[in-house]
Amino acid sequence: MIEIQNLSKRFGSFQALDQVSLTVPSGSVYGLVGPNGAGKSTLIRHLTGVYRPDSGTIAVNGSPVFDNPAVKCKMLCIYDEIYYYMHASTRDLKKIYQGLYPDFSEERYEKLRPLFPEVNDKAPLRSLSKGMLKQSAFWLSMSCCPEVLVLDEPVDGLDPVMRRQVMSILMADVAERGTTVLLSSHNLRELEDVCDHVGILHHGKVLLERSLSQLQDSISKVQVLFPDEAPELIPGAEVVHRSNTGKMYTYILRCSPEKARQLIGYFAPVYAECLPLTLEEIFIYELGGMSYEVQDLVL
Repeated sequence: MIEIQNLSKRFGSFQALDQVSLTVPSGSVYGLVGPNGAGKSTLIRHLTGVYRPDSGTIAVNGSPVFDNPAVKCKMLCIYDEIYYYMHASTRDLKKIYQGLYPDFSEERYEKLRPLFPEVNDKAPLRSLSKGMLKQSAFWLSMSCCPEVLVLDEPVDGLDPVMRRQVMSILMADVAERGTTVLLSSHNLRELEDVCDHVGILHHGKVLLERSLSQLQDSISKVQVLFPDEAPELIPGAEVVHRSNTGKMYTYILRCSPEKARQLIGYFAPVYAECLPLTLEEIFIYELGGMSYEVQDLVL
């Protein structure tokens, strides 16, 4: 389990993280999302022990991370930008990983080889494309058999087939080995397919943190056609957003789908349908309440 309590970090006058608290359950896939500059990368650098917190605590399975090799050898991070010795090869780096991670498996390294056919592990990394570098990083990382895996934009640069391949390997480790994964990405569609918990950062603070099922049950999207004029307010629920195309209205309500159907039913609509919201829609509407909503461009 990853437990972060009241984590704060300031760079000069800039407050990068402000009393951040979140929990990643063991064996779960946790999606960390937020707009640019929200503090996701800073949080990841604290979680991997690169930064020392100004205040607050970070613990993995009850042990602090910073300056603790016993914890760090059980966790691994793949950053958005790959920092490797570019004159070295994947095979050269394998020797370094073997020295750093006691659970590194030579057998697994060979089993994973056919899954990354484009990567020649004898070729220098400087000769590889960005996507191939990312494949090399996954190949090495998954061979380490980490208990905790932290991923920052993990599939950026990979083609659609390799994205599915990498996610398949990742989810197999979660199911079979109980690997705990924290995944930061702007691709909310892919996060929705794999995450069971979600945390949203905004201006260095946790805007919300819930399981994906709880998150989807707390906000509803209703398309409705009223016999008369459409109401602006729906008593019993907060109207997060209201729009229309002709006489067809769309409401985003802060309540469960079941309650949304009940509340809309009071108006005896001609037609009403409750639709599921995607994680991307939830993200937009939640941040809309923080003055981050998409604005119309006026020329």
